[in-house]
Amino acid sequence: MKLAFVFKTAPHGNAISREGLDAVLAASAFCEEDQIGVFFLDDGVFNLLTDQQPELILQKDFIHAFKLLDLYEIEQRFVCQQSLQQYGLDQAEFIINCQKIDRTSLIEKLKSAEKILTF
Repeated sequence: MKLAFVFKTAPHGNAISREGLDAVLAASAFCEEDQIGVFFLDDGVFNLLTDQQPELILQKDFIHAFKLLDLYEIEQRFVCQQSLQQYGLDQAEFIINCQKIDRTSLIEKLKSAEKILTF
């Protein structure tokens, strides 16, 4: 894996996650799909939840744009099992499919990346 994109922040209240998603999609123009990995951990797991209502806090709903990862054929998507357990989201319904892995495995995958970008 050449590029790893790590989402560690909640989706609303700032533009970090939205800019991270833009970066992933932009990188797909320069890399093969199998060279990109997307990781969700800590508060970043909230980017995956369906049925969010960001308009209630006057934020733009960009969460559905994560479905573009399917369109762009970015299939290496991982979510931290411990982060899901921490927030009680083990059985939550996500906007996209991600492989649930433990934090140790997640870190091992990140070590194999040439570059890591954190959002």
